Amino acid sequence: MRIGIDLGGTNIAGGLVGDDGKLINKKTTPTLPLRGVDAVVGDIIGLCKALVEFSPYPVQYVGIGCPGVVHPPSQTLVNAPNLGFFNVPLSKMVEDVLRLPVFLENDANCAALGEMFFGAAKGVQNAVVITIGTGIGGGIIIDGKLYTGTFFGAGEVGHQIIEVNGRACGCGKNGCWEAYASAAALMRDGASLGLGQLTAKDVFDAAHAGDDGAKVIIENYYNYLCIGLLNIINILQPEIVVIGGGISGQGDSLLSAIQNRINLATTRFAIARLGNDAGIVGWGQAPTLVRKTYSRTAVTR
Repeated sequence: MRIGIDLGGTNIAGGLVGDDGKLINKKTTPTLPLRGVDAVVGDIIGLCKALVEFSPYPVQYVGIGCPGVVHPPSQTLVNAPNLGFFNVPLSKMVEDVLRLPVFLENDANCAALGEMFFGAAKGVQNAVVITIGTGIGGGIIIDGKLYTGTFFGAGEVGHQIIEVNGRACGCGKNGCWEAYASAAALMRDGASLGLGQLTAKDVFDAAHAGDDGAKVIIENYYNYLCIGLLNIINILQPEIVVIGGGISGQGDSLLSAIQNRINLATTRFAIARLGNDAGIVGWGQAPTLVRKTYSRTAVTR
């Protein structure tokens, strides 16, 4: 048994994962990152303890997927602007309490591994998995292997610039893709409708119900979404682009909107088969890959 933790900007999700990738039990709690690192880590530990108690077999390890840049050799969360966390020795903080091996990786990389092992990218050698939630992350699979770049930060696709001198992003730059095409960006745009505090799903629902203002917002949203997707395709030319995260709940209507704007005979699009559980399930497998790539003796404590 393994525990996978998906640390998101809105929620922390934890799951008990079997060797076959089956999600046996899942628990969630709000992230509320403004409380600070210690409070959020305490909630992660609490989720893990509850899952350990539920497990019918001993838990081998815990894998944590985090937004932003992770440095696997030192198991440090280097930069997570949507959480406001920087240089956090997250793996050690959790490991010291649980007394279990804890592994850290970027959340979109975990989702990419989940989709490669068990989901929409299974059997594919070259794929990109895009997770769209509070921010936008990306996991890149090249020749059947996770590509993390020389400094472990590859796949931060949400911070490609699509608008010069555009909207401010949590990373400190302006004009980033996630400032226009994340669920959080859609919620901000939806506030202009004067219908109260809306979720991204509420904005989609309003557009489907015929609200003219919502339809304009969704049209603009899709246009910005496809600018970033096309940039990624032009650079990497993957066989498939898998869309995950909360926005993927729009399903076929999301795929149709993308395909109407990006009509390619090569790269195809798919919704993440594992849904929002892709990161949890993927991280249930990822530590095996991490062990092959990074020696535990090399991890800085």
